[in-house]
Amino acid sequence: MPESVAEPVIVTPAEPQNQTEVFAVHGADPEVLAYAMAKYSRSSLSMKESLKEISSQRAEQFLNTFYFQYGHRSIADLAHIAFAIERLSLLAAISLVDEQRWDGQERSTRYQNFKKSGWYMPDFGSDRDATQLYRESVEGLFTAYHELAEGMFESLKRQVAKPEEMKQESYDRTLKARAFDVARYLLPLATNTSLGQIVNARTLETQVSRLLSSPYGEICQLGERLRAAATGPAWNVHAEELAGLQREIAALDPTLGAKAETQLTREVKTAPTLVKYAAPNSYEIETKRELAQAAAELMQGEAIAPAPVVDLVERNESLEAEIAATLLYGACHYSYRQLRDRVASLPEARIHEIIALGTRHRGKHDELLREFSAGQTLRFDILMDIGGFRDMHRHRRCVQVIQGYTDVHGFDLPEGIAEAGLQSQYEAAVKAVHAVHAKLAAKSSEAAQSADYLLPLGTRMRALFKMDFAEALYISELRSQPQGHFSYRRVAWEMYEAVKKQHPALAEYFRVTDVNEPVDLLKR
Repeated sequence: MPESVAEPVIVTPAEPQNQTEVFAVHGADPEVLAYAMAKYSRSSLSMKESLKEISSQRAEQFLNTFYFQYGHRSIADLAHIAFAIERLSLLAAISLVDEQRWDGQERSTRYQNFKKSGWYMPDFGSDRDATQLYRESVEGLFTAYHELAEGMFESLKRQVAKPEEMKQESYDRTLKARAFDVARYLLPLATNTSLGQIVNARTLETQVSRLLSSPYGEICQLGERLRAAATGPAWNVHAEELAGLQREIAALDPTLGAKAETQLTREVKTAPTLVKYAAPNSYEIETKRELAQAAAELMQGEAIAPAPVVDLVERNESLEAEIAATLLYGACHYSYRQLRDRVASLPEARIHEIIALGTRHRGKHDELLREFSAGQTLRFDILMDIGGFRDMHRHRRCVQVIQGYTDVHGFDLPEGIAEAGLQSQYEAAVKAVHAVHAKLAAKSSEAAQSADYLLPLGTRMRALFKMDFAEALYISELRSQPQGHFSYRRVAWEMYEAVKKQHPALAEYFRVTDVNEPVDLLKR
């Protein structure tokens, strides 16, 4: 009998599919949604099919395998979580938002009165005198803040007449905003603020780890609370209504009510898996300590050289020298130019020793420090008031390396304060608190960190901004507009002027507003 022959398998080609489907997804837990999206690379299932078959338990198992064991960190980019962070200090807020992949909004010091916002009290241990001195200084600053705001408002009313067509409410609100522009220079870093953020789980994990690595106790606690908020039950805006609906259902049908309870009143944990292992980053902690020591040894107590508000440091050193200088920059208070020139004069072997400090403690999964982001053509070393920096800090398309807080750079004078006859009052308040800051900082390193909360927003700080041409143009155009704060308007203009000086052929492409032209204070 002849051997049977198998029938040939006929593969039907897929039919043309020209109808793209687009739909928004709502109601899925962040980690479940991340799992479903990640399955696009591992399954032919549609999003709707994936979400129907996925449970939170299966999502956790998947993430434990692919995220932690295989290191597929991009999965966490797909889980976005909203947080409200309330009653944290301005100092802690600056640290919290210092992420290049961050989206959020913070309470504005330009449009709100912070007199009753409250403030952070650091722990001075058993030193009652330090505690009392700190308390008196903060209270004195808030008193001066209120008086300066009121004085500026009255002065502005004398200077700027109300147009007939303008409502009194709008007129007062506009001038008060301008008064707060000046008064905010006296708000201490201890001032409480609030903010909201929407971040993906990978950014959150990095953020929590960085906060836990901070030398400031408040910031470490903030990291712990963020991690707890992500791994614990989230606040449900509809919880009361859903619980009420469940009770109504149970009253009509107990069996159906019990079933409804599992869906309507269940706890949702937004990221119970993806941030549970976030911990202090020993790489960052040890490296910063060693770089601070290296900077001190290199500069040997040399005086901090005078520097302009904006210094566009031309490129004439090697990439290696730039990386070494940038590593040291974040660990001291010297200007980038002063450090760059010193590093460039070192033997090549010594430059590589400094670079090696930046990688010595790097673990298997640690990203390189931000300071290694080098090679950008435009490098602006900016020395400005802390309050104005908080606005510039939002530009995250560039690389920012921020120095620590100090009183050694002095403070800025806000525009209009001399004309209002309030300059001596303002200067006295800032000088007094700077003296207290220095006195407390001399006690110990712990006391120095606590003393930083006293520094008012008018205090100068230094930050290095590295960027390409497009970002320099964007910042200069946006931040020089008349409705902006006079502090960063000046910085934006100086950035433009610096580019114009070094690259005159490119100046014509900037659509900047000349900050030296008078501004209509009623058009904000």
